[in-house]
This record gives sequence, structure tokens and C-alpha cells, in this order.
Amino acid sequence: MEKTDRVIIVGAGVFGLSTAYQLAREGFTNITVLDRHVPPVPDGSSVDISRVIRFDYGDEVYLRIAYEAYRKWTGPKYQDIFFPSPFIVSSNSESALGRAYTESCTAALTKHGLPWTRLEDANSAKSMYPMLSGTLAQPGFSGYTNRQAGWADASKAIAQLRDDCLELGVSFVAGRAGTVTKFESDAAGKIRAVRTLQGTALQGDHFILSAGAWASSLVPFYNSTISTGQVLGYIQLTDDEMERLRQLPIYINFATGWFNFPPHPDTKMLKIAVHGWGYTRSPDDAEKATMPHHDVSSPPLAAARARRNFAPEDGVARLRAGLREILPELADRPFDRLALCWYTDTPTGDFIIDYHPDHENLFVAGGGSGHAFKFLPVLGHYVSKGLKRELPKDLAEKWRFRTEYQHDANVFKGDGSRGGPLRRELSPEETRAKL
Repeated sequence: MEKTDRVIIVGAGVFGLSTAYQLAREGFTNITVLDRHVPPVPDGSSVDISRVIRFDYGDEVYLRIAYEAYRKWTGPKYQDIFFPSPFIVSSNSESALGRAYTESCTAALTKHGLPWTRLEDANSAKSMYPMLSGTLAQPGFSGYTNRQAGWADASKAIAQLRDDCLELGVSFVAGRAGTVTKFESDAAGKIRAVRTLQGTALQGDHFILSAGAWASSLVPFYNSTISTGQVLGYIQLTDDEMERLRQLPIYINFATGWFNFPPHPDTKMLKIAVHGWGYTRSPDDAEKATMPHHDVSSPPLAAARARRNFAPEDGVARLRAGLREILPELADRPFDRLALCWYTDTPTGDFIIDYHPDHENLFVAGGGSGHAFKFLPVLGHYVSKGLKRELPKDLAEKWRFRTEYQHDANVFKGDGSRGGPLRRELSPEETRAKL
């Protein structure tokens, strides 16, 4: 690659922006990022009031890289964006998978000399964090707490990263002119240009696909990703509740997938969510007309100013069940807002940072699987290494584009971190739900 080559990045989320920033820092002078909306993209998975920052992984590769990122999050660059908060990892006796994931995390933390504190039972957790008023994960609570964790204001982090890119000369195209609907290639499969919803074509030398949950509608992914909607809920707190819950820890129950954040100081919102198997969505007829690969699950294509105020009823019930678990006094409070956050899941939960097998100059950076945002300070470094074929062998193997899943309908087994009911398709009535 030459530093003057035209680099086109499709997608202005955490993968796309961190890559643009890294390449610009390395001296690449002709980088253009395209998306449906100027970042922060409101309905992108990288954008919201909060994202968990932690390095609790049983997988030692992700632990190491997440710890590398965590050390940067705690530095001056992310002041007023990153907020320290203790993290509780829990499960119950009925979820062998949840307990196994928790135990793999503590084993890896111990191996690397990183501190954690076992919580012998629910009472020990409540003694340490008195604002937890519920029964916690039952029956048979098990878990631990790690005080080296926190959360980031995701929208602020993406806005800062966007500005960093602008200062280094990265160009942005948004709206219909930035909404990519197809790649145009020659007879040999080399990509020559992207075609947009406006009908314009933008030529390039190298193309990086970082469109998240929309990516599989543009090129074949050989069943190596699936786009799933995950439920979010927001509750408006009073000033007294803000004070009482100010030290609320991040809490996740890997038996159910339910988790929460501490109250968000700017909005006075308590955000809760489910990290589960999620929901799939078939594109509507209008979207199919613009999608080369419209037989896959995907979020709505139209640019949005905010996520739709909607979640399926069974998802809302799961949100309330989690509230009853830790803060039962809020379990019946009306939600200020509900939403679906769209993950790009891979069969093993591993990222895809590799060249697409059908196109020699199309590089894929994605497959975040609901846990990529925390790597924001270092992610571009690894994508750049992959783009230049300089990744260490273990990472290149872990993040390779896999075609072997193409005919396996039951391949999406996850990394052990998902809880709750199996994935299901949204009904036509649910997909038509409006604000």
C-alpha cells in the first residue's frame, strides 16, 4: 500500500473511525469515510450514552488487548468520557454456561496477576454495595467483583474520535451520498468503486468494510456473521435517586444476559440492557430493492436521527425481571425510552479483521459481537496491522474471515457470554413498529 492510495472506509462506527484515525496517523493522505449519518451515527452499535469498559475475559487474547485499552481509557485523553465503576460478574446454579464463563474469567485474571474479589453469596455482594436491594442472581448466586472497570460515554468517545480524524485530514461523506448500496468490481473481482443510494460512484484503491450489522447486506459473508437486535431500556431518575444510586456498580448476570450501568450524570438516565441471543429482522421490500444480499438479517437501512422507541414485549419483560433482581423498587417504573441495539455476531464471538475471500482489495473489520467498543483506543492499530498483513499469527488466525460455516445452520454457539431465551425473528408487526 502506498500512503497516497485512495482508501474508502464504509462505516463510521468504532471499527471504521479507529481505523481511519490510525491510518491517518501513519501518514495515509487520501482517506474517505462513508456512512448514512455524520458520526456519531445515532442507530449504530458504537453510539449511546454508555458502554462497559472492562478486561474480564476467559480468552487470554481479549483479556490482554482489553487491558491494553483499559489503561488508555484511564488516561487524560478520555477524561470526562471514561468513568471508573466497579463491575460485578454473576450467574446462578441453574446456568452451567454462565458459571463456566465466570470461572474462566477469574482463572485468566489470576493467571495474569490481575486483582478480583470473590463474592461468596448475594449477601456479600449487597454488603459491599448496599444500594443493591434485590435478591440478585438466584438460585445459588455465584460471582465476583472487579474494581478495575468502568463505563464510557460512547457518543462522546465517537465524537472525539471523529474530530481526531478530521484534524488529520480524513474526509467524510454522509446522507444518501454516504449510504453505500453496493460494491462495483471488475471481472477479476477487484473492487473499483462503491455505489451509493444517491446513485453516485466513489472510486478507490483499497476498501474497508466496517458497516457493522449492515455489512452482510453488501457482500457475501458465508454465514460467518448474523445481525441481531439486543434490548435496551432507559429510566429517568429523580435527583434523590441519582444521589442514592451514584455508586451503583455495573452488574451482569451471565445466566440471563441482563446488565446495567451506573446512572448517567448528564441525562439522569439509568440504562439497562440484555446481552443475549437477540432478535433477527428480515428487510422490507423497499430495502431489498437496494440490497445486493437481502436474504440476511439487518437493521433498517434508512438513516435515523435516533433509535426507534421500541422493544419487543418479551424483551421488555426481561428488562423488568433484571430490575427486580437488583433494584426491585424500580421494576414497575415506566421506561422513558426503549430501543434495539444491533450486534454483528460471529459464531465464536471473535472479530473479523481480514481480507474478504472474493475481493483482493476489500478488507473486513467488524464482527464486534457486542464487545468491541471497549477496544476503541487500540482497535485501529490491530486493523491497520491486518490491512498490511502484519498481524501476529495467532491474531491473524483468530480474526480470519471464515467460509467454512457456509452450510452449517447451527454454527452460532457464541463465546459463552450469552444468556436467556434463544434467538428469534421479529414479527411483521414488530418490524413495523413506529415511534
